[in-house]
Amino acid sequence: MDGRTSRNGNDILKSTGKMEQRFNDNRLDLVTLREFCEREGEAVFYRKGDQLEREGDPARWLAFVTEGSFKYVTHGLSDDKAHITWFSFEGEFVVDYPTFLYGRPAQTTIEAMMPSRVIRVTGQQLELFFDQSKETMKLRAVIAEHILSQFRSRYIDLHCTTARERYDLLMQRCPGIVDMLDLQDIASFLNVHPNTISKIRRDITFDGRKQ
Repeated sequence: MDGRTSRNGNDILKSTGKMEQRFNDNRLDLVTLREFCEREGEAVFYRKGDQLEREGDPARWLAFVTEGSFKYVTHGLSDDKAHITWFSFEGEFVVDYPTFLYGRPAQTTIEAMMPSRVIRVTGQQLELFFDQSKETMKLRAVIAEHILSQFRSRYIDLHCTTARERYDLLMQRCPGIVDMLDLQDIASFLNVHPNTISKIRRDITFDGRKQ
């Protein structure tokens, strides 16, 4: 499912509460981009399991999440196994960047983890926005650098931290994620076997009892 268009962006934004559960690095100021989405975008509701993008299909959307959360799922080349690579939560942007700017095949499926609302714009709309001024062109470059930095941090986490350290980092970044995902999804994101997550949780419980 592609999602259901509902009220306009400003109406949706007014109806949301406090933005919580940050997963991305929010030091980047994207107020200008969010305001553009509110002004020019369409408000869409996604049921749990609905897809914002489908891997292999032309990517289309940049969306600001006003309620809910999304996971990014990419399939293995040989075994077609699903791998969770990223998340976007309330108050964050969700996008397969930069493929959506050019309508290229999406490199990941972006799926709602719960009933979610977004304000979305197309790649063409964003291209026109970027072309408006030097400041908006600069924003395009800053966004690209920000995403590259996120991918680099993710790469370093996978190669330079233990499974327990990655689990702890995930819980620090998004404490409520255990209520949204099952054990297999968390294991997929951390690139470990589900049994490893079970052992980590047992160890955490045991450590808590010793204190």
